[in-house]
Amino acid sequence: MIKGGIGGAKTVTGLTFEKKTDIRTAFNKIKNYQIKDDTLLYKGNIVANMYSKYELYEKFLCKLNIKWEERISRRLLPDDSIFVFTNKTLFIIEMKFQNVEGSTDEKLQTCDFKLKQYKKLFQGSGIKIEYVYILNDWFKKIRYKDVLNYIKSVDCHYFFEKLPLKILGLPESIVS
Repeated sequence: MIKGGIGGAKTVTGLTFEKKTDIRTAFNKIKNYQIKDDTLLYKGNIVANMYSKYELYEKFLCKLNIKWEERISRRLLPDDSIFVFTNKTLFIIEMKFQNVEGSTDEKLQTCDFKLKQYKKLFQGSGIKIEYVYILNDWFKKIRYKDVLNYIKSVDCHYFFEKLPLKILGLPESIVS
């Protein structure tokens, strides 16, 4: 690393998630990021809007004059979503934390359907859709290899307990 350069332990490269952490809480822990209502600011500049569950419909789709009932038969309720202005991308973020086998195992296999539904919902808006899972280390077990490969094969994404800011197209923050 170059002396005084950016990188290593002085750079915050992603959002860290723990059980029951939402995207607002994760951003609140990063220097230079600030949240005002649904708006995300970086060094005082607006960079994104954030929505959870029904807010995606009640705030974002309403603003776009999109009637969800005319496009899909049932609402999908994301844990969180973030619309990044610079790349006109809506990131649907689903958090799956588990420490015993259960129904979450099968939920991971639904990302392809949900991604297609979100794309149908936003069709014609010029907004790109990305579907992202934040998983805990439970899903690093070998028994999830096929499911994790499937997630990538259908153009969805997964990360373990951290969401890289670079993936979102947001600036990394330097810790002083």
